[in-house]
Amino acid sequence: MRRLQQPGPAPTERIESIAGHGRMLEFELQPGLSLNDALTRPLVAAGMRSATLVFHDAELAPLHYCIPGPPRDQSHVAWFSAPRSAASARIEIANTTFGWRDAAPFVHCHAAWAEPDGRRGGHILPHETVVAVGCTVRAWALAEVAIVAEPDPETNFILFHPVPAANAAVGTKLIVARIRPNEDISEAVATICRRHGLTRAAVRGSIGSLIGARFTQGDVVPDHATEVLVHQGTFTVGSDAMLDVLVVDMQGVVHQGVLQPAANPVCITFELVLEPV
Repeated sequence: MRRLQQPGPAPTERIESIAGHGRMLEFELQPGLSLNDALTRPLVAAGMRSATLVFHDAELAPLHYCIPGPPRDQSHVAWFSAPRSAASARIEIANTTFGWRDAAPFVHCHAAWAEPDGRRGGHILPHETVVAVGCTVRAWALAEVAIVAEPDPETNFILFHPVPAANAAVGTKLIVARIRPNEDISEAVATICRRHGLTRAAVRGSIGSLIGARFTQGDVVPDHATEVLVHQGTFTVGSDAMLDVLVVDMQGVVHQGVLQPAANPVCITFELVLEPV
């Protein structure tokens, strides 16, 4: 299977996962706010410390974003393109992780959208991007598990990962996880489910990066770095995890399909939320 040698030491534990209790919340994106503020303010007001979110059909104006790019030097295996902009864009689908960076609410957002000259996708810059027309956001949110951004010596990036939070458990069971580089994403989903006693689970939201992509329909994305969001994902004991994803390559082209099992290793990180179903 494809593999990238990261610049730093690789921890033995390749999958971080924490079980907690959370609930599904719905709220409206408020026009005029940055995307970061529009997504985080309702969650902070509700006392939440982490969440995965999905939204459709918002209009962002302006939209600022990056796509995956080659490394600038040997300190990273991949990097980002220079920031790109669209005066206005209509979101087709966006998945977002809500957590905390430098003790402030922060979101990590991957999306696909329509611009006047075609479909685009990538990593949205949330502080620079502004909501022009709102939409309904669905969030699977937890108070007793936090997601925090911290330096990661293995990759030399600042990355989200889950940690316990000293808040009361509310709601139904959710699993919050971070998958490290070179782990197959489908096998990682199965490992997390077995670890937490789940016989059937749905992937909620969730984003990350893969070393290219291999789809069950035979399509291949050859780039060594991609930006990914999970369109739909399920796991059932006795079967391979099914992950229907959008993959943005290093040219900004959006690909979609079901990932081949045991054929899609993580590039930098993958942020997952699983719910028993």
